[in-house]
Amino acid sequence: MPQPNATSQPRRPYARRLPPGQRREQLIDAALSVILSHGYSGVSIGAVARAAGVTRPVIYDHFPNLGRLLHTLIEREERYALDQLDRVVPEDPGDRDPVDMVAGGVRRFLDAVASRPATWRIILLPLEGTPEIVREHVESNRALILERIERLVRRSPDLPADLDVELTARAIHDLAEQAGRMLLTDPLRYSPERYERFARAMMELVVAD
Repeated sequence: MPQPNATSQPRRPYARRLPPGQRREQLIDAALSVILSHGYSGVSIGAVARAAGVTRPVIYDHFPNLGRLLHTLIEREERYALDQLDRVVPEDPGDRDPVDMVAGGVRRFLDAVASRPATWRIILLPLEGTPEIVREHVESNRALILERIERLVRRSPDLPADLDVELTARAIHDLAEQAGRMLLTDPLRYSPERYERFARAMMELVVAD
């Protein structure tokens, strides 16, 4: 009976073949999971390969280097976030009640955070060592959303004439971001429903003033 070679290593199972587009998404997901688990300093081609259950050459078939993989990851998560925010903060409030607009907006934002927690973690809970390009993208998009909220407040009916529009917009923006952070860190205690009730109560006080 032949004896096994003591120096032989068990063969790594081959990764299941996937269509190119699906494989790219899998590799990006794996890179994101490595970032969330080990920070940006823990990201490498080897770490992503292990997380995805593939060999390093599989990654190089789709991305020439780690930088390109991370850049693609940033672009994808930014696109997901902006698509969600387009539904949360409309361009024109129309004749919507301001209480419903703000409370509903906070709720829709938190539902978006809950639906893609990994995306929103890198935005709302930035890790130590976050690259400058990521911080720049986040700050640029934050400014765009704040500007849109301010336009909505300015156009909303039934708000007090002497209301400070800029500070009101910042208060709504900051409330939503903090609510998102709390939802990510303690979802049972800080639920979307709880924040929606709070935002509604606050806006009713403003409108009644």
